Amino acid sequence: MSAIAEIIDTLESKIEKLFTKMKGLEKNNQDLKNELTKTASIIQTQSQEIEALKTQYETLKVANTLLGSDDNKRDTKLKINSLIREIDYCIAQLSD
Repeated sequence: MSAIAEIIDTLESKIEKLFTKMKGLEKNNQDLKNELTKTASIIQTQSQEIEALKTQYETLKVANTLLGSDDNKRDTKLKINSLIREIDYCIAQLSD
């Protein structure tokens, strides 16, 4: 009977170790899930900031083009021509 008792004790010991390891892994898993949630939130915030900055950049680029800086003379002319075409189109629509 003592051999069976030893086997049972060994089995109980191994089961306890497995439960301890399982609890540690569950805690680690939960920590990783929390970190993933935080990281996803940070990524979403940064993506929104990037989009806002892109919009701001485009607005500044258009404003700079309309101001007629030396670097963007061609762009300025194209933008003015585009605006003139739009105005002509609007006048034509009003005339009809």
